[in-house]
Amino acid sequence: MVKKNLQPSHFLNRELGLLEFNRRVLAQAADDSVPLLERLRFLTIVSSNLDEFFEIRVAGLKEQVKLGVKESGPDGRSPAQVFELVSAQARALVGEQYRLLNGVLLPALAKQGVIFPKREEWTEPQRTWIRDFFMRELLPVLTPIGLDPAHPFPRVLNKSLNLAIELEGRDSFGRKSRAAIVQAPRALPRVIRLPGDIAGAEYAFVFLSSILHAHVDELFSGMEVRGCHQFRVTRNSDLFVDEEEIKNLRIAVQGELLQRHFGDAVRLEVADTCSPAMAEFLLQQFSLSESDLYRVDGPVNLYRLSEVTERVDRADLKYPPFQPAPPAALAAQRDIYAVLVKQDVLLHHPYESFLPVIEFIRTSVTDPRVIAIKQTVYRTGTDSELMEILIEAAKRGKEVTVVLELLARFDEEANINWASRLEEVGAHVIYGVVGHKTHAKMALVVRREDGPQGSVLRRYAHLATGNYHPRTARQYTDFGLLTANEEICADVNDVFKQLTGLGKSSRMKHLWLSPFTLHKRVVAAVRNEVRLAKEGKSARIMAKMNALLEPELIEELYAASQAGVQTDLLVRSVCALRPGVAGLSENIRVRSVVGRFLEHARVFYFLNDGAEDVYLSSADWMDRNFFRRIELAFPVRDPALKKRVVSEGLQAYLDDASHAWSMNSEGAYEAPAPRRGKPRVVQEELLRSLVPAA
Repeated sequence: MVKKNLQPSHFLNRELGLLEFNRRVLAQAADDSVPLLERLRFLTIVSSNLDEFFEIRVAGLKEQVKLGVKESGPDGRSPAQVFELVSAQARALVGEQYRLLNGVLLPALAKQGVIFPKREEWTEPQRTWIRDFFMRELLPVLTPIGLDPAHPFPRVLNKSLNLAIELEGRDSFGRKSRAAIVQAPRALPRVIRLPGDIAGAEYAFVFLSSILHAHVDELFSGMEVRGCHQFRVTRNSDLFVDEEEIKNLRIAVQGELLQRHFGDAVRLEVADTCSPAMAEFLLQQFSLSESDLYRVDGPVNLYRLSEVTERVDRADLKYPPFQPAPPAALAAQRDIYAVLVKQDVLLHHPYESFLPVIEFIRTSVTDPRVIAIKQTVYRTGTDSELMEILIEAAKRGKEVTVVLELLARFDEEANINWASRLEEVGAHVIYGVVGHKTHAKMALVVRREDGPQGSVLRRYAHLATGNYHPRTARQYTDFGLLTANEEICADVNDVFKQLTGLGKSSRMKHLWLSPFTLHKRVVAAVRNEVRLAKEGKSARIMAKMNALLEPELIEELYAASQAGVQTDLLVRSVCALRPGVAGLSENIRVRSVVGRFLEHARVFYFLNDGAEDVYLSSADWMDRNFFRRIELAFPVRDPALKKRVVSEGLQAYLDDASHAWSMNSEGAYEAPAPRRGKPRVVQEELLRSLVPAA
């Protein structure tokens, strides 16, 4: 695709936008209306997000700077300029995290009987128990490495916990070393709960790093430990697969996974008590500079605190539990095929259950009339019930085809394992199209049924905005559609045919497919609203997605705004479009909703002179989704279901006055202003309306 001449002033920076998103997540941790343990969880989510941000985005920036790349992004900034801004803002964000943890969350947890006693606060019974724990559980698996000519600096795993030790004296061989490294094996727990009889509170936890620090001298008998400093290094974790050279994609990905733990270092985190000399020594070992150093006031990996939210059994400190509701169309009818012949079924997760999707595939396994099952898999987890069902279907002789994306970031190993198991039982496993990740979410069941003229083959499909992952279906908001519409199912079959075979793409009646038609269709829909506005007719665009970055589509949205098209964009994460700029985008509003559930659905609405075209999609409005992935957008045709999608997926979010942040033209987000009375919180309202007695 040939890019037009773009004006840098029209675009915001992607990396800075991602940091803005994490500020909004951190605001949830600071919000005292959120249950306390959930606030801690939001804090840990920010750490997890930042890890991936450094592993992928910052790693890419550093690589471009290293190669001397001067070419700027759409916003006009060079990689070096972006890296400088990112370093400053990431450092500020991390500082805010630890201030919130130490100054607000830990004291609040202590008042609720959840404490994290520091070494100097340990009671004598606690010290005795901790020493025994160290000698029994930790000492046998630790391997201290003294640094000298015979013991060079060890290879340090990505994001692993390590201690840098400053020493004085000589060991039993007469060796004199001033430094050593202690690596904490990943099998060791990072947070240890103290027994109730010595805890001093209902829940008392100590960090592994604190226990190691307290007893590190046991590892260096006869030497004096002058300093002990925890540190963690983050490495480039983007996989590189040479698509022109590979002969077997699975073998190539497996080979790259072995190197992920030891990619180039991009960030060094150390305790704020680390001596300048040791910090400088560590930076040298990892070929990093001062701009890559992050000093933290607490554990170097806050994400490990997420296990505390699971281990503390205090319902009053967590979100109220809920049981996702079955869709009304399936509640009274057990035969899912009979229902789908009569009507489409919409699923709105997590409010409505993911179980119908599982049952859709499970029923196909035991139904003797089902001949074939086809499904795409992007993320599904290491213990997926759906994958086990597909394996069972293949064992029973069904024709099972799975298009499995091996390059789903950080799920590669799980997907490789599923591929092996599926192939072992005779399923057809396709790794998609090299160079284009298969991100579309679709399943197709082919069934032989009785018809007026004898037996016929009927197809049933499931299409979705989210992954086939039952656990995230309880945590992410997504839409799914079950349908027996012949034309839509024929389109789905054509997509599978393109993914598994060879040949030109066919013309589809209803589905928009990237990299072929999705971008063109979205642009055409935007331009149609412009045409209608110029004719004096009502024009309206509403869209919900995770990210908006594709420059040409952004320019089309600017043109729509200038034509008077009212546009509301719900963009959870990063948005490169500038809303509210006079003469450019004054008719565009951008909002971001951050709450209990991760907003994941993609919904596109175009008024189209009253026809109200509504599409659900697996694709964000990003270059990669339009041009380097297999993605789908599919229509919601049933008027009642269309009304539900608009009401539940778009309008309710535009009416939210509590968790919806408004974006200004500079890319900053303004928190919702406090209002009198009980404000609208969209996710809570959807729970009340869709989940019985939630």
